[in-house]
Amino acid sequence: MPWNEPGKDKDPWGQRNNDAPPDLDELLNNLKKKFNGLLGGSGGNNRGTTPPAATPGNISKLISFVVIALLIVWGLTGIYIVDEGWRGVESRFGAKTRVTLSGPHWHLPYPIEDVELVNVSEIRTARKDSKMLTRDENIVVMSLEVQYNIKNAQDYAFEVRGPEMTLEQAAESSIREVVGNNDMDLIITEGRAVIASDTKAIIQEILDSYKTGINVITVNIGEAQPPEEVQEAFEDAIKAREDEQRIINQANAYRNDVVPKARGDAQGLIENAEAYKTRVVKSAEGETSRFNQLLAEYQRAPEVTRERLYIDTMESVLRRSPKVMIDVENGNNLMFLPLDQLLSGSAAAPNLTGQQAGEGSDTNSIMDEFNRNVSRSRTRETR
Repeated sequence: MPWNEPGKDKDPWGQRNNDAPPDLDELLNNLKKKFNGLLGGSGGNNRGTTPPAATPGNISKLISFVVIALLIVWGLTGIYIVDEGWRGVESRFGAKTRVTLSGPHWHLPYPIEDVELVNVSEIRTARKDSKMLTRDENIVVMSLEVQYNIKNAQDYAFEVRGPEMTLEQAAESSIREVVGNNDMDLIITEGRAVIASDTKAIIQEILDSYKTGINVITVNIGEAQPPEEVQEAFEDAIKAREDEQRIINQANAYRNDVVPKARGDAQGLIENAEAYKTRVVKSAEGETSRFNQLLAEYQRAPEVTRERLYIDTMESVLRRSPKVMIDVENGNNLMFLPLDQLLSGSAAAPNLTGQQAGEGSDTNSIMDEFNRNVSRSRTRETR
């Protein structure tokens, strides 16, 4: 019943005056009267009278009002908001129905439908430390870190009961498989990147086969070392390996310095040999050509050619001698002329005595005879 019902001057919740607090008994009586009014009572304030009984019509109205109010409140519980970077996975009676994006949404209230919010933009991390056996039967301690996010919110929420636990188990199984196929030296030195890449591929394959909805971003090998019991021995082995590599680098540097020089010297020798071969071959070819030409001339005139060869040979031999041999006709002996002395003595000719001048006249006659012989030889060659 309304508060401004005729006959009522004040709000039943109001105070008697502006200063005094309300009386608790009066407040309870007012609430009782209001409730009786909803049930169809007269609302009188006579304390000695008994309120009439509620009618069936008024009770049904009250039940309908309560039911409608409860339905409204129940319907409002289906409103939800999805933040940016999240996904809402709705289910009806436990079965997946749809995935909603960011923004306000509504679904049938619980228990008909339910929604699970999944963060798909967060980069999550899973770590695993364990001892593993390598292919060469050594034990290595490895620290594995897997970074991942959610690529399918519906699969993540429904297909697997524990996606994170499944990821950890898949990571451990994958790293054991990869380590078991490699030697320890490769694992603790330069093979970490290859091992991480192979492990990532195997983990992703396992997760996709289980439909976990997880996307593996990176796999990092944080620690790969032998157990503490044999740590010192492995450190010594690593130092020896580093020394070996250093010596190999020094040897390579020495080789890079010596080999080019040796190749240059060898190339120079080869070019010199080629030049010598070319010179000898060309000279031999020239001699052969000259001999062939001389042979042709010899076949035409053997006597002339033979005498010409003899004169050329003697000329080449005697050209370096300062003495001259003269074959005088009607003479039995060869005469030797010391031309060097004659030439050197010609400068002192003006100072000769009479006897020396007579001796010089004999020399002149000999020279004339020599010139005549030379002229006769040239005449015979011409003929």
